[in-house]
Amino acid sequence: MPGFVGYRCSLCGERYAPNEVTYTCPADSGNLDVVLDYADLQRRLAPGAIEASEDFSIWRYLPLLPVEDPGHVGTPLRAVGWTPLFQPERLAAKAGVPRLWLKDDGRNPTASFKDRASAVVVARAQQVGARVVVTASTGNAGAALAGMAAAAGQPAVILAPKTAPAAKVAQLLMFGARVFLVDGTYDQAFDLTLEAAGEFGWYCRNTGYNPFTAEGKKTVAFEICEQFTRGRAGGDAARRGWEAPDAIFVSVGDGNIISGLHKGLKDLLALGWIERMPRLFGIQSTGSAAIYNAFVRGNETIEPVSATTMADSISVDLPRDGVRAVRAARETQGAYLAVSDDDILAAMRDLAREAAVFAEPAGATAYAGLVRAQQEGRLHPEWRVLVLNTGNGLKDVRAAMQASGQAAVISPTLSALRKAVSIG
Repeated sequence: MPGFVGYRCSLCGERYAPNEVTYTCPADSGNLDVVLDYADLQRRLAPGAIEASEDFSIWRYLPLLPVEDPGHVGTPLRAVGWTPLFQPERLAAKAGVPRLWLKDDGRNPTASFKDRASAVVVARAQQVGARVVVTASTGNAGAALAGMAAAAGQPAVILAPKTAPAAKVAQLLMFGARVFLVDGTYDQAFDLTLEAAGEFGWYCRNTGYNPFTAEGKKTVAFEICEQFTRGRAGGDAARRGWEAPDAIFVSVGDGNIISGLHKGLKDLLALGWIERMPRLFGIQSTGSAAIYNAFVRGNETIEPVSATTMADSISVDLPRDGVRAVRAARETQGAYLAVSDDDILAAMRDLAREAAVFAEPAGATAYAGLVRAQQEGRLHPEWRVLVLNTGNGLKDVRAAMQASGQAAVISPTLSALRKAVSIG
């Protein structure tokens, strides 16, 4: 890992060597940013060399990650990332955004964006000889950890609120993790996980706590920019630049995905591989809007809320990566928007029917935010806009049925079908 030189606290700016800390800043508990040696990376690496790779996963970016090669070739651990980037014309027309792209991270091995973080955390866990990896999760992060841990033969423990969707709990169990459903909120499960990690010596994956989660999530920034560039002449190992969209919309819960996305873009900008930073738009549900509230107040004080949104993957009382999440939008001249659960259900329908992308509520939240931004006149018509879907709709079938409505039940006769068709 020649490019990994240490950590910097996102609050006080204190720097630490790679072996000095594990999770957060000892001085103020601030989230730690992984520090890379950009000058060294610039000398050793060019974008074209990555483009020539035959490894179509997050591991094509291994020189830009603070972990060693995890091995386990031929397993789903090596299949995370390089998710498709679509240009859905009918969805673009419906939204009134002519230059629209949609990246579908529901195509990852466990069907969510969280595979990116879990793959890198599992690689780190094995590198440091962790006996057990533990995480709190509303479902997706846990499923991702359970799946990546199963691929690597790494024991995992998941604490999830008992309200987590059944499909997500089923994934946790099927992958062989030890699962404990907490009679409480995600935030209570989060705090219990920290206590357990300290008590039992487990390695904690928690989002917005372990700095390697953002490092896994930043790989989506690399993919977006590389995929935007692949339309140009390829194969030039000396190529010095990639392209970036003008604006990226992403759903926000704990804040770690938008923070990771921002970190990846900052890495590319520091390396000189992109010329400018896209505007980042963070979208929250009105039923879980702690980071949105801080952004509109114009400060970085994250005040807890009582989350009520149906979008369980972004249902958080107290976001653990809120400060960096606020900065991601502010420092890129982006914004935060809040949308209702009804807006999210409508977005799920539009994504499925206009783009053939089946998104869970949290994933559809980003598109709901795009619709709101367009209605409010926040988008320039020439901007190239990307929406990131973070999870597959099969993760929460009950919500999908709310969005789609029920199928009609008829008798097995042509006359019954004719009547139903005519009524419909």
